[in-house]
Amino acid sequence: MEPQLLHRVTDSVATVVVHHPAKRNAMTAAMWRALPELLGTLAGDPSVRALVLTGEGATFCAGADISTLRDSAEEAQQLAVSAEDALAAFPKPTLAAIRGHCVGGGAQLAAACDLRFAEESALFGVTPAKLGVVYPASATRRLVALTGPATAKYLLFSGELIDAGRALRSGLVDEVVPEGELDKRVAEFTRILTSRSQLTQAAAKEFANGRTDRDAYWAAQARDSGDTAEGVAAFLERRHPRFTWGR
Repeated sequence: MEPQLLHRVTDSVATVVVHHPAKRNAMTAAMWRALPELLGTLAGDPSVRALVLTGEGATFCAGADISTLRDSAEEAQQLAVSAEDALAAFPKPTLAAIRGHCVGGGAQLAAACDLRFAEESALFGVTPAKLGVVYPASATRRLVALTGPATAKYLLFSGELIDAGRALRSGLVDEVVPEGELDKRVAEFTRILTSRSQLTQAAAKEFANGRTDRDAYWAAQARDSGDTAEGVAAFLERRHPRFTWGR
């Protein structure tokens, strides 16, 4: 099978799989180009309420396919940044499910997700210093926001790999699970996500990402949607809420 991005939608969760096992799921130029369009399609699907990004088999993503850097490293980086930005802008909760190596461009993609769950044997690295590449400003800011400047500098300056335990302590990862438990935990957590208010999630994502000009918009959405009244009523009546915003 050619290197490609596979996807499926099950129980309101879209799963995007980086499929290039011959090169540990390295991203080709075609795959970088395809990701924004695919994300746009999934964002426009009203049945999709959360998105999981993962890699085929035992590796998340080993980064960019280095052979693509021979022609134009600058163009390859621009493609990666566009894909990363599209992932960060996805309007619904996103989660990276990480096994094995999450390195270089793979770490960029993981950092652009809202959350990151990893198996305990996963390894993480940000490796531009090994190639003489200037890491993009947007990716650097996201890394610093997750880990703080000291850990970001450690990763960027050295290109060394860190294990899942250190990634968890630094904030790069949100949960670490035992080997063989990742799919179960991700399915469990995405069921929680899809049961919650899309209104709350959408507003919280914008606010957490730093948007400051939509307070009145979200206040009006909350006022007009009826979700708050439904949530309070469901709590008092001890039943599951039936939120309707976004449907």
